[in-house]
Amino acid sequence: MADRAPEIAAEADEPVASDRVLTVPNALSSLRLVGVPVFLWAILAHHDGLALVLLMASGITDYLDGKIARQYGLVSRLGQLLDPIADRLYIVSTLIGLAVRDVIPWWLVVVLFAREAWMGVVQLIARRHGLTALPVHFIGKAATFNLLYAFPLLLLGDGDGTAASVARPIGWGFAWWGTALYWVAGILYAVQLRQWVARHGGDRR
Repeated sequence: MADRAPEIAAEADEPVASDRVLTVPNALSSLRLVGVPVFLWAILAHHDGLALVLLMASGITDYLDGKIARQYGLVSRLGQLLDPIADRLYIVSTLIGLAVRDVIPWWLVVVLFAREAWMGVVQLIARRHGLTALPVHFIGKAATFNLLYAFPLLLLGDGDGTAASVARPIGWGFAWWGTALYWVAGILYAVQLRQWVARHGGDRR
């Protein structure tokens, strides 16, 4: 049972994950995690310039850690754990910050938090069958990219002037696509897990 996490990753056309810890992708994911509380403080304190810089840095490092990991064979179990955690913490902190500031409606927060609850259930079921992490797939990353692009644009659109007028509709376009893809990815994770469990006879630890 100990090697089933890499097995499911291989079946999903993902590189086999290693046990390495000290890698460049893991360092980038760790930096993103460290930036979360700073970002939340910045957005709640209306330091929008700093918040925008941190969000853009998060998006860039999110792209780079995955790119470097795959290109140089540095995919690791720790990275598979840290990357989605960092993504979700940025999304959660941004949602709370923007909702508190009335930039986005609270119902959007509920919709996205409901998806997180859904994934929590999926991950609990996965762990019952010996899987510590589900492999990240393209739709899930696309959803995250859309949301991470949407948030700085919506923050920039929270104001007056030409830049705000241009940023606002583009930001909402990314937000709608990101929200839809976020749920599609969540459903696909559940389908993927169900198929894997069916193929392996539903064995549990």
